[in-house]
Amino acid sequence: MVETRTVRVDPLEADPGRLRELATALRGGAVAAYPTETFYALGAAAFSKRAVARIYRLKGRTASKSLSVVVSGLEMVGQIAAPLPAGFVQLAGEFWPGPLTLVLPASAAVPGFLAGPRRTIAVRVPPLAWLRALVAELGEPLTATSANLAGGPEQTDPAGVGTLFGGRIELVIDAGPSPGGLPSTIVDLASAPPRVLREGRIPAGRVFEVLGR
Repeated sequence: MVETRTVRVDPLEADPGRLRELATALRGGAVAAYPTETFYALGAAAFSKRAVARIYRLKGRTASKSLSVVVSGLEMVGQIAAPLPAGFVQLAGEFWPGPLTLVLPASAAVPGFLAGPRRTIAVRVPPLAWLRALVAELGEPLTATSANLAGGPEQTDPAGVGTLFGGRIELVIDAGPSPGGLPSTIVDLASAPPRVLREGRIPAGRVFEVLGR
């Protein structure tokens, strides 16, 4: 058991000191539940093998399923993905920041436990400014798997997340309820031709329309 703290963040005007506090905890190995533009997610510093392993245990997730991450912007994408495949510029320019997750070839900077057997990484730039600021303060990607048990329902409310993971994670970042609805759309750009692995908030037809321009 660990002590779970609920930390309130104003999504419209996040306090820089509060974000530094959260980033310091994450760098120290903490796991946090936080709201995204869709559902609450479980976040750990993505380059921490121990913290990432905790995410798998908390969810009961099979080790063969890699975790997606959120990044602060295109500069961080360039640090973790190389080479950037055809179609990246078009899709990122059209849909980021937003609910589009792109599967990209992982750069040499990405550890094997995060990249998985195909040496890819699933990444998105979230539309929430406070979340991008937190990741920038952290200085590395933040895991973005949904805050649920494997196969269980996604969570949109910080109280529900606290009930599910209280005593098992260090932080619940309460920036209010997340909107729910459809999850992010996942597009695999590391395959030729690109594939839509999950149709979510962004319709597959819009993805292929942009790719075909």
